[in-house]
Amino acid sequence: MKLILLYLALVNLLGLFLFARDKHLAKIHAWRIPERVLFLIALAGGSAGALAGMYLFRHKTKHPRFVFGIPAILLLQLLAVFFFLAFEKGLCR
Repeated sequence: MKLILLYLALVNLLGLFLFARDKHLAKIHAWRIPERVLFLIALAGGSAGALAGMYLFRHKTKHPRFVFGIPAILLLQLLAVFFFLAFEKGLCR
């Protein structure tokens, strides 16, 4: 369990960092981080960090695929955790 929590902490920090870095690169008109990489980090468990990075750095907040996509990924991940824990505790069969 500790290893899973460590993984989630790191991947969420990475998501936050990538949104900050991409915003910086956009400001200086440099080579950008591909959108698919930002989505892959969110899918890999970093959706909370990605969402925080979006709004903390005001980055990708006018792009509907991010405004709806990142929160949808987070919601699906939270539902997956909820059902996993419910089945593990025997609350659902």
